[in-house]
Amino acid sequence: MADDKTPRVTDIDALKVFTHPLRIKLYRALTVARKATASQLGEQVDEAPSLVSYHLRKLAAHGFIVEAPGGSSDGRERWWQVSSERGFSFRSTDFADRPEGAAVMSAVTRQIVTSRYERYMAHLDESAAWPREWMETEFSSEYLASLTAAELGRLAEEMDALVRRWIDHGRAAVEAGDGEGREHVSLHLYGFPFRD
Repeated sequence: MADDKTPRVTDIDALKVFTHPLRIKLYRALTVARKATASQLGEQVDEAPSLVSYHLRKLAAHGFIVEAPGGSSDGRERWWQVSSERGFSFRSTDFADRPEGAAVMSAVTRQIVTSRYERYMAHLDESAAWPREWMETEFSSEYLASLTAAELGRLAEEMDALVRRWIDHGRAAVEAGDGEGREHVSLHLYGFPFRD
């Protein structure tokens, strides 16, 4: 659950942007890079800059990314950045009253989970190449709790606040010149009800 500072997507046409897996990859890559061109992002996702430019324009049309200030001096390539450092959120309840909304919500959520799964599987394939200090601190956990819907909501808010403190801490350290030993860390959290 995102806090009230995180932009919330409630427009179905905006949400549809993320039914395409390349757009999810580009958004993630741009979030990590903080600022990049279509050519730079194309190298990261192994796609042609022209195709990347097309998908970046789709993301920009719905406000997920914006042109970055202070781009190239010759103006030949546009620099992009995400529009909100806090990302964005969406909820199934905002789309559940429309049949198309539920289908789009499901498709986007599945694309995001698939993207996360693929990144984690790639990490497992490469994990032995990481230094021991990283191998000793990486984790994968599942917690099973008995909660009400309201309690799950509060738990999500607390976890969001905790993770955002660490994100802000890392960003501030890098901006202060303390980048040594830092790596990008992916943290996936899910909270959902289930019945045995």
